[in-house]
Amino acid sequence: MSRDSRDELLAALGRAVRANQATVDAFDEATAQKFGVNRTDLRCLDLLMEELGGQATPGQLGTRLGLTTGSVTAMIDRLAKLGYVTRSPDPADRRKVVVRPTATILDKSREIYGPIVADGMGLLAKYTDEELEVLIDFQVRSRALQEEQLKRLRG
Repeated sequence: MSRDSRDELLAALGRAVRANQATVDAFDEATAQKFGVNRTDLRCLDLLMEELGGQATPGQLGTRLGLTTGSVTAMIDRLAKLGYVTRSPDPADRRKVVVRPTATILDKSREIYGPIVADGMGLLAKYTDEELEVLIDFQVRSRALQEEQLKRLRG
């Protein structure tokens, strides 16, 4: 493969990644509007439903979202008012509060994300196991790169 061909492939991949990121961003914005929340609230809901195992303390949410204690409290208040989260005492330490997503937001999320999952599975069925391994590797490495750049920007 010539250098020009590789450069063209890398440029095409860069354009495809940027276009995908822009589309994901637009989808997230539309989802936030559909749920009646802002983007930080949407990220909080995503953390609760996917990354934090269905529950978190306000402190954990604040750390993950980069929010102050007051901002986390206001966010949880908004989400609770919408019926998207509940607060309850932590069974392991009753001095702490645990925030959990409700059936309401879980149902709304399935409505929004269910078709993406189904269509995505159809899309992924076209790839061999080896190709899927390459895609996974790219995503993992790309995320690590983004996390490093985020640290750089925040540092």
